[in-house]
Amino acid sequence: MKKTAFLAFACALFMGQGLTAQTTLKEITYVEDPSQGVLFNRFQDNWYITAEGGVSNTFTKGVARRYWGDRFAPAASLYVGKNFSPIIGLRGGFSWFQNKGIANSGNFLLQDDNKVRGMYKTKNNALGAAADVTINLLNWWGGYKPDRVYNLSVYGGIGGYFTTGKEYDRRGNSDGWKNAHYYFFTPRVGIINSFNLSKNFALALDLRVIGADKSMTQSSSRASGGLQAFLSATYNFNKTAWAAPIVAVVPEIEDCEPLRARLQAADARIEDLEAQLKACLNRPVEKVVETVKEAPLATIYFPIGVSRLNRVDNKVLGAVAEQIKASGKSYTITGWADTYTGTDAINARLRTNRAKSVEKALIANGVPAAKLSTKSGVGNLNDLGIKYVALDRCATIDENK
Repeated sequence: MKKTAFLAFACALFMGQGLTAQTTLKEITYVEDPSQGVLFNRFQDNWYITAEGGVSNTFTKGVARRYWGDRFAPAASLYVGKNFSPIIGLRGGFSWFQNKGIANSGNFLLQDDNKVRGMYKTKNNALGAAADVTINLLNWWGGYKPDRVYNLSVYGGIGGYFTTGKEYDRRGNSDGWKNAHYYFFTPRVGIINSFNLSKNFALALDLRVIGADKSMTQSSSRASGGLQAFLSATYNFNKTAWAAPIVAVVPEIEDCEPLRARLQAADARIEDLEAQLKACLNRPVEKVVETVKEAPLATIYFPIGVSRLNRVDNKVLGAVAEQIKASGKSYTITGWADTYTGTDAINARLRTNRAKSVEKALIANGVPAAKLSTKSGVGNLNDLGIKYVALDRCATIDENK
């Protein structure tokens, strides 16, 4: 019987594992995948404004110029831009930087002190507008990632400027900044190292090279240029991320070979269990003869420490006496006391007195004394523990075999 139950349990376990495997299959999900490209946003999205400040160092080619460390001057810009895709964008705005150079005597904007190489130091402001086309290299090379912190972009553009300066007389006096009537254009290229602090705010280092078709620092030169470095802050407004196409994510097909191997192992185990079951069912059944101990004719119970019979016990023993007389057989009365309470001497006396009390009552009800004998029981009658000691305080009446 036990082996049959074990076989049923093994089959249920195997089927349960199969059902669990079916219910844990992943369903197809749909997510945005930027690697598949991006969808163009509305025109009002992906705009930004950038403010930057830094330094500029301009130079001329082929003529005398101020020393490198003496050519640094402040510069600043303010742009409004828009990204037309995660890669390409356009920005334009206001640009300003100072030029420091040298010039011959008689030129506009002379400062009659601290001559350099026999020439006069000059300083002017270049103010104008500039526009750039930007290309995000990381989005181009590595694919668009909306949560990318660092972005590397390059740009190229052009700026148009007019200049203001101070004109000094021979005594070094000036009447303030004036229009220098000097205009030029500057092609420009640069690199932007941007760090996104949030989806709307970013800080960047902007490194730029500029050039001009006419000297920004000395009127006698035909080639000039400059190096500029800026720290910038950018605020992105409206929608800043780019939507991506929705693609289906299909779970990988599970390798069924391990399941096949488990099924084969389970089949072999089932065959083995079936063989064991068949052998068990064909085994000869041995007859088991159980011996049942015959119960006493009657058991009379006593309270703790008591050997006297009460009125109910006497009535019961009257009925027992009638049965004994009708049977004509002899009986042994055994007195019992629990071993958990009292001393050995007290319990021995209780056993003897309880047997004698029952014998006396039976004789009083007409049972011949010759048909009765008494003895004291050894230990406990039932010995079921201290919780059931009341069952050991009794006297039993057993037929003599």
